[in-house]
Amino acid sequence: MAARLVKRCACLLREATLLAPVVAPVGRLRLASVAHRTLTFSATCPSSHFPGPLSGLVEKEQLSAPCPEHQEVERLIEKATRPEELLELLSDSRCLQENHAALMLIQLSRLLSDKPEDRALLVQDARFQQLLHLVDSQCLELVERFGPEELRKVLVTLAAQNRRSVPLLRAVSYHLVQKPFPLTKGMLLDLAYAYGKLGFHQTQVLQRLAADLLPHVPSLTSGEVARGAKSFALLKWLSPPLFEALAQHVVDRAHTVTVPHLCNVLLAFAHLNFRPEREDKFFGLVHEKLGPKLRSLHPALQVDVVWALCVLQQVQGEALRAVLCPELHARFLGSESPKDQSTFQKLLHISATAQLEHPEYTGPLLPASDWAPWLLACDGKATPLQKELRDTLRGLLGSPSRGSFTVATQYGWVLDAEVLLDADGQFLPLRDFVAPHLTPPSGTQPLPPGAKRLAFLRWEFPNFSSWSRDLLGRFALARRHVRAAGFLVVDVPYYEWLELKSEWQKGAYLKDKMRKAVAEELAK
Repeated sequence: MAARLVKRCACLLREATLLAPVVAPVGRLRLASVAHRTLTFSATCPSSHFPGPLSGLVEKEQLSAPCPEHQEVERLIEKATRPEELLELLSDSRCLQENHAALMLIQLSRLLSDKPEDRALLVQDARFQQLLHLVDSQCLELVERFGPEELRKVLVTLAAQNRRSVPLLRAVSYHLVQKPFPLTKGMLLDLAYAYGKLGFHQTQVLQRLAADLLPHVPSLTSGEVARGAKSFALLKWLSPPLFEALAQHVVDRAHTVTVPHLCNVLLAFAHLNFRPEREDKFFGLVHEKLGPKLRSLHPALQVDVVWALCVLQQVQGEALRAVLCPELHARFLGSESPKDQSTFQKLLHISATAQLEHPEYTGPLLPASDWAPWLLACDGKATPLQKELRDTLRGLLGSPSRGSFTVATQYGWVLDAEVLLDADGQFLPLRDFVAPHLTPPSGTQPLPPGAKRLAFLRWEFPNFSSWSRDLLGRFALARRHVRAAGFLVVDVPYYEWLELKSEWQKGAYLKDKMRKAVAEELAK
């Protein structure tokens, strides 16, 4: 603490030496012009971070006698009609104030809001990257100098550019938590959007945003409801009271809610695996609004909506038929676009829902022969947890014939491992017995009486709602499908595995998990 105090005092003394030479009086203009450093200078001197008598004097003088040079720069920023006019200021000889970089960024966003083609070119401009770095280096000064409205604009601008400025987000988060100031409905929605789009999770900030937004829910439009739900869903963060309220100004405003807004709310709920308490009314409205309009939606959105209904266990036969028809899914099969691949994977989940959870459904379904190789290719690189689980299980099995790893099922899910246990709990050789879940199905010998098929599913940190032990919708659907396919599920969540330090502990853990899975099945 003492060392920090000495450092601050030394910096203040250096500033005082610059501001007040012994032989010359200090005029207002000189005080203001020296206090407003260039962007590069203030990043190296922390004096502006620490309020004190001298810095207070500087701020007072700044207010009373602003520097004409700085006023001129602000006027040029405000009057700019082309991005080039703003970028030229970076190489100009004018003295840039701490907040000028942020003001330029905000004005650039305004100019490019309706010009996506120019935005793509701007991102490649070295001067634009310089501007972003300046905003990063000045984050503490920006937070101190800007009010809530200016900070909101900076964050929304960065979110629109998909530029994740961690220093700025941390600085804003600190002030939202430690120095709370009133936030309007619009500010709350914009901050939630920025945090969600940039994927920056800060629990205390999200708690504040959710708590402050809750009283505003009755006055939100259907578009604002959809935006708020989507923003929190992007962060994988669920506030049950807020989401209950959002589900209820969907229901209460049924006559004004639009189909696109309803789709966004439904997708947010499915992502977080959230079902409102008054689900009959909410899903009744969903079917009433979306049923007649489903086939008129964009094909990818049709798939998203039906997938969300599958996750929430609310899908109906007509919706399944609409998206599983060959005319629709053929456009996504074999596409190299990541977005199309994600859509096709959702189609696999929809087809599995039809097979496993809707015995009355008569088709069509996705032909498994078309996509089995593609599914394994999408599984990706093995994670440390996956490798350790595989190695430990191999040690328990003793023989390669007693287990299979990275098992692609015909239901669109890849199992981490699969084993067979006989009635006495001993491992059986997998390849000897019928396996109807594989693509194509294999084996001819039926399972012996009392045999159990076990599937190992690992759950990594990203599979859960943020900082909770609740699976996100996609992974809750996977677990449900695997159980419906006749497996006993052995869950291996990261938070339990990390507690295991030795190989012996890991082996004992898996044995205990298998025993519990079998015991729970026998107890039914």
